[in-house]
Amino acid sequence: MAKRIDGKVISKQIKDELKEEVAQLKAKGIEGSLAVIQVGNDPASSVYVNNKKKACEYIGIGSISYELPEETTEAELLDIIEDLNKREDVCGILVQLPVPKHIDEDKIIQAISPKKDVDGFHPQSVGAMTIGEPGFLSCTPAGIIQLLKRSNIEIEGKHCVVIGRSNIVGKPMALLMLRENATVTIAHSKTKNLKELCKQADILIVAIGKPKFIDESYVKEGAVVIDVGIHRNEENKLCGDVKFEKVEPHTSAITPVPGGVGPMTIAMLMNNCVESMRGQK
Repeated sequence: MAKRIDGKVISKQIKDELKEEVAQLKAKGIEGSLAVIQVGNDPASSVYVNNKKKACEYIGIGSISYELPEETTEAELLDIIEDLNKREDVCGILVQLPVPKHIDEDKIIQAISPKKDVDGFHPQSVGAMTIGEPGFLSCTPAGIIQLLKRSNIEIEGKHCVVIGRSNIVGKPMALLMLRENATVTIAHSKTKNLKELCKQADILIVAIGKPKFIDESYVKEGAVVIDVGIHRNEENKLCGDVKFEKVEPHTSAITPVPGGVGPMTIAMLMNNCVESMRGQK
């Protein structure tokens, strides 16, 4: 019987641990706030921003939000980031992506101080992760590591196939699995024999952005399947990159969508904020 990995339960465990730590830091006079900047009113982004505010409130840190109009210029956005970099009460800065077309995403990411880059997207954070130096980890991949560890799924020595090579999930995911001593293969849209490759995976991590793309023919019997995708289907219900009902019977453990990887991303964002506060001691 496949084990369903419950991201809601595990993310709550992490947030409860953080809540306790925030109370201890406050007792020592250490406080912090997360600044979230949203440009334009993309509905999905608004939902994420709202969830981040709720998470801040839950663990006991402040949240400062900037809801800027679509026509905000790049220069105006950079000015706000520069101001937040200098503020001692701000422990983390997050610009909700995607930003409107007229703003250079890379320039914005690089403008955030690496000390406040709680998304883990700054080149300095990525470089530190690559060579195993301390730094903020990309939230979704870090959340997946926690899902596996807290579900007692062994990573060391296992063959992990990551489908997807984005800077936000695929690449950092592969690096973090390497750090945990897995043997890692990265597959992507140009990979030949994708199905055969996936069938070799002990742990299959799917981040391709195609609804219900992976069915049981891609999965080795007894594998662990982590579904990073999130989409709305024809009935407007949430689904992932994996055909859950077809794949689940063939796995030893699997994440559902919703309620799997999603809640972990915000839990790890909170973890990065608290790590930033710790650094103020």
